[in-house]
Amino acid sequence: MNIPSRTLGGHLAVGAVGFGAMGYATAQRQAAADIDSPEKLIDRALELGVTLLDTADLYGDSEQILGQALTGRRASVVLATKFGIVAPPMGGNPPVMNGTPAHMRKRIERSLRLLKTDYIDLYYLHRVDPNLPIEETVGAMAKLVTEGKVRYLGLSEAAPDTIRRAHAVHPITAVETEWSLWARDIEAEIVPLAQDLGISIVPYSPLGRGALTGTITSRDDLPESDWRRTMPQYAEGTLDENLTTLDVVRDIAAAHEATPGQVSLAWLLAKAPDVVPIPGTRRIAYLEQNTGAANVTLTANDVARLDAVTVIGEREYMADNWTSGVSPKGMSR
Repeated sequence: MNIPSRTLGGHLAVGAVGFGAMGYATAQRQAAADIDSPEKLIDRALELGVTLLDTADLYGDSEQILGQALTGRRASVVLATKFGIVAPPMGGNPPVMNGTPAHMRKRIERSLRLLKTDYIDLYYLHRVDPNLPIEETVGAMAKLVTEGKVRYLGLSEAAPDTIRRAHAVHPITAVETEWSLWARDIEAEIVPLAQDLGISIVPYSPLGRGALTGTITSRDDLPESDWRRTMPQYAEGTLDENLTTLDVVRDIAAAHEATPGQVSLAWLLAKAPDVVPIPGTRRIAYLEQNTGAANVTLTANDVARLDAVTVIGEREYMADNWTSGVSPKGMSR
């Protein structure tokens, strides 16, 4: 059964659960034997009603892989990509962002070429350039809309004032930000602001970077080289306490004959009718599990119990800021 559709920004119809393609970045790809082919995964995604496909120019081979997988079916998907990060923080070095019109022009042309398309449905500023007024960046992005190269604009991890100022220049359709049971900070200001402005929220890492699926039981489950070991919520002693939050999730999952991951996604879907999470995977079985969340209807009591979940440790990247020193494998989220 196909998942229901939702509307981003009041005008862009997509499946209620999207697909995050950062997993196709070169640095994070697994051996071919461990994953399903992108073509087969996209085939199944479209069968299930997943239409929002999300990538970025920073994600290594991701745009190229999606472009190849979408040959002959571009019109069936809503394609989102991003620009603006030149280098994430690595080795103690600060991140480098570039939101200049000249840089944007180079990146949009590259994205169009790799994705094998002549337009992007939703074009995000991946991170705000601290050295440039947001009005200048969004003004340049708006010209892409006029030219037909982009249909709608978005921001990723932007602060409330930045969102307001950007929206005054050109309508912002969506704000992409980390949001899950393990990342709640946006609920104080950004969520209500977005609702007031008619901007939709697209949560990335909606499964707490794997923790909310229930497959991680301790730090011992993470290889020594796993980048999550560097994150505050996965720190020694902290992770074990945070994992106790899954007791509530598992209890609710059992009542609905669902998985913990499906309940975690269903909680986001219950937050507003235009919230569209974009969990990432390279396996069809997990894709099917993720989309199954759209058919899990939580009760008001379920939502209240999940709302009461708390975790220790700030999330990795905050709006208009980078709060931890090293990003995973050189990636931005």
